[in-house]
Amino acid sequence: MTKLSVNINKVATLRNARGGNNPDVLKVALDCEKFGAQGITVHPRPDERHIRYNDVRELRPHVTTEFNIEGNPIDKFIDLVLEVKPTQVTLVPDSEEQITSNHGWDTMTNENFLTNVIGQFKSAGIRTSVFVDANPNMVQYAAKCGADRVELYTEPYASGYEEAREEVIKPFIEAAIAAHEIGIGLNAGHDLSLKNLQYFWQNIPWLDEVSIGHAIICDALYMGLAHTIKEYLACLK
Repeated sequence: MTKLSVNINKVATLRNARGGNNPDVLKVALDCEKFGAQGITVHPRPDERHIRYNDVRELRPHVTTEFNIEGNPIDKFIDLVLEVKPTQVTLVPDSEEQITSNHGWDTMTNENFLTNVIGQFKSAGIRTSVFVDANPNMVQYAAKCGADRVELYTEPYASGYEEAREEVIKPFIEAAIAAHEIGIGLNAGHDLSLKNLQYFWQNIPWLDEVSIGHAIICDALYMGLAHTIKEYLACLK
């Protein structure tokens, strides 16, 4: 079964635009769980422009499904993860200037760094995933670094889906097969949506988890959060 983890960063973005606590990030997270989501994802950035570090601390005692924290493992991020001890940490190589993640790790070049960081998290009993491009070599080196899983960066698939879905899925299948063959877990995320999620899953049904935020929140504006989550879950059956 492929789990659906809802990234609630965009909810925090809306809250931060006006100050106060509306919408309530914690309530939305609990509602997502109530509506069937099997995980909650947050991605605190150094400038806290959406999810704040204190949001992560507040969410942790109340999230009963899998709690996934994404981010670049700078010192204060590492400290936060070790303090909160989520189910999973996903290491993403994003800079402070990026609007959103736009590439995966070069796990070969960063092997020593990633091995050290992953070792800290695994010693604390935290499942560790590494955000990578759809490249079998990057998957293999993530495993060599000690990662439990990789998350495939799926924007290239999503951007080419309408015109050439059979072509753009190929490197993802190859990377997914590489992960399967070496026994490392497999996640996916970024720009997956109701348009392209089912085809992706049909071609890679051994996915452990998909993490989706922007598309879910956009769809929820029209369909409501409960119905939207139900539709996304239906794509994974």
